[in-house]
Amino acid sequence: MDAMGGDEAPEQVVAGAVAAAREHGVRVVLVGHARRVRDLLREHDALGEIPLVHAEDALAMDEGALAGWRRPRSSVAIACHLIRRGHAAALVSAGSTGGVVATSRLRLRGQPGVMRPALAVVLPTRPRPTVLLDAGATADAKPEMLAQFATLGTAYARIRLGVASPRVGLLTIGEEAGKGNKLTRRAHELLSGDLPGVDFIGNIEGGDLLAGAVDVVVTDGFTGNVALKTVEGAVRLAVTEMRAAIGSGLLARAATLLQRRQLRRLRDRLDPETHGGGVLLGLNGTVVIAHGASRAPAIASACVLARDLAAGRIVEQIGEGLAATRQNRFSFRNHGEPDTAAPAPDHPEP
Repeated sequence: MDAMGGDEAPEQVVAGAVAAAREHGVRVVLVGHARRVRDLLREHDALGEIPLVHAEDALAMDEGALAGWRRPRSSVAIACHLIRRGHAAALVSAGSTGGVVATSRLRLRGQPGVMRPALAVVLPTRPRPTVLLDAGATADAKPEMLAQFATLGTAYARIRLGVASPRVGLLTIGEEAGKGNKLTRRAHELLSGDLPGVDFIGNIEGGDLLAGAVDVVVTDGFTGNVALKTVEGAVRLAVTEMRAAIGSGLLARAATLLQRRQLRRLRDRLDPETHGGGVLLGLNGTVVIAHGASRAPAIASACVLARDLAAGRIVEQIGEGLAATRQNRFSFRNHGEPDTAAPAPDHPEP
């Protein structure tokens, strides 16, 4: 756990780590400024309960792509080192997304065959949640990357959502195969090919994001981040309007009491603090990036998510899926249709 990452760090981060350990049984290691973190652990009477690793530096919330090089002794860099040494299975940070992505890529490296990692987030759709990726890790993607994102998202949906055969859709401006820009049109061609383990059903539009039309939505990081922020804004508006309607009169308040359980479920489903954060897929280690404004409950949820993904062998499953894709393409090249450019026989038949 990156104790120094986030708007409310380290106070809320330490509180969330203690809650994750005590309420959910997560084995947490805090990485951060030893004196500050130790004082906070003492306040929670958890000084000997949660291990602490000192880090003399921390990423600022405005850190970008150069963070990995500029701050080699940051709490995120030290946490990645623990993962590489086998002393931890996952990293959780509420720090700058750009800084965490850059440092994780540099320290953990990409899995074999992965061109770029993707940030996967869960949208609160019905009848079950939907995975959206990339949500901001790779803004300038290539078509081949989007095809890989489908493999990454499929593995994530299987472990996180328990979907045996996730349906994959490509986010663009029309359902027809020819709709979109050069990136999405070429990506559609690749996704329509034989990708092992990927159930591609075609294009989806922005209006389908919250409709549960697919289990995995694939897009580039620029489009995905805009779509995610739009969805978050729409959810905040809906919650605000719902609260205003509930308190608008005596009859509405009475109805609220009768529907309290259903409203609580709706609140939990729409509350981002219950989802744990986004997951950076495609690296040699599990990385969960919580929202920068996360408080203790959201930090605890992120720790639980990281624990569950590591237990589900998300890294290994992604590696197996990518290996199957590479093997399938090699097999097609060697056992596909005859080469039309082959030379003619020396004695052709009359």
